[in-house]
Formats: sequence, C-alpha cells, structure tokens
Amino acid sequence: MGPDRVPTGIASVDRLLGGGLEADCVTELYGEGGSGKTLFCLQVAYRVALENRWVFYIDTEGVSVDRLRSIAGENLDRVLKRWLLSTPKDLAEQGKAIATACALAREGSRPVGLIVVDSGTFFYRLSLSGPDEDDARQSLSIAVADLVSAALRAHLPVLFTNQVWRNMRDGMLEPLGGSFLNHAAKTILRFDRLPRALRRVVLVKNRSLPEGAAEFRIGPTGLESVGPG
Repeated sequence: MGPDRVPTGIASVDRLLGGGLEADCVTELYGEGGSGKTLFCLQVAYRVALENRWVFYIDTEGVSVDRLRSIAGENLDRVLKRWLLSTPKDLAEQGKAIATACALAREGSRPVGLIVVDSGTFFYRLSLSGPDEDDARQSLSIAVADLVSAALRAHLPVLFTNQVWRNMRDGMLEPLGGSFLNHAAKTILRFDRLPRALRRVVLVKNRSLPEGAAEFRIGPTGLESVGPG
C-alpha cells in the first residue's frame, strides 16, 4: 500500500493540503484557462513517476511535451518509462480510457501511483444543450464513479481537472459536471490567475482540513512555492 499523502513538491501547496494529495480519493481541480491546472498535474505526475510508480495520464486537450521536458530535465526518459498516456478523441473513448486505467490500477500487477484526467469535462462540455446531453452526463457519472472506486481499491490519488462556466447571476466561475462530481471529489481545489506568473490555489472542500489558500509561481522548470519554506 502506498503513502496516505503524495507530496506535490510545492511547499506552500503541501502545507495547505496537510502534506500533499490524499490517496484513496478524487481531487478535483477547476479554474479558468491558464490558471496552472495542467502544470500542476504534470508536476505531480513527474514526481510520482520518478519514484518508480506508474502514472496513467488521460489527456483530452493536448499535453505540452516541452513543458514536461522542462520539468523532468535529464530525467525525462526515466519518467516516460513509467508514464502511460492516453489521448481520447471523444467522450466514449475517454470513458474507455478511464475504465482501462482503473482496471489496471485495481488489478495491482504494477505499482500504480497516480491517475490523471485532464480535462475530464472537455468533451462533456461539447454536448451541453444538445440532444446527447443526458447520455454525456451519464457517461461522465459512470467514469467518475469508476475513478472513485479505483482510488479506494488501489489506495492512490486521482486528479480530475474541470473546466468552468460563468454564473450570470453573480459573475462567479463555477465548475462543470454538476453536483455528482462535486460530491464524488473529496478534495476540491480552485486555481486562480494572479498578475504575471503568480497563481493561487484555494482549498474549497476537504473532508478533514479547513478552507484556505496558497500561492505558487510558474517558473522555467515547473511550479515554485511562494512563502516560507
């Protein structure tokens, strides 16, 4: 069994999270484009793979190989040997990729340390207000339930990045996916853009930690802590 928490390597964020990402649950990340969600996923995935644990990375928007190279440096080849990348082209393919990753994690024949779905609602968003919206909602719910099961059975963290929409009543950005996703995720983090390369991550929900916030900086080789330590 792996550790109870997986450090992100960003000291300010790890303090906020009580030491790192919780294993055995889904952590939802949401925020506007450019807020740092994908870079956060890449950095955590790099650290997990560097510890010789497998990473299943399901990417729907086109992950930046150059950014991964800047994070991994001379360790890129070593990391890629423990990195299984899936690039689904629609919601059905995404569901199959998630089912495969979850089945392999539960099987336990290899040391799986992380599952990432980035972005988990890209294809779902395309179906909104169309004839396939109900089917898409059901597909997304099944996939999220599978991720929750895999996290519990394999004792690993799952990162699920989410897109946002603007609530016209108050102007606030809200995560997609409805109440089921928000209930399924035991930790919810909101990512905010700040001036220049600064970003803020807000702990919106956690089953044991108080709400709070931390800042980090996008540096040339990854995300860097802002603040003491």
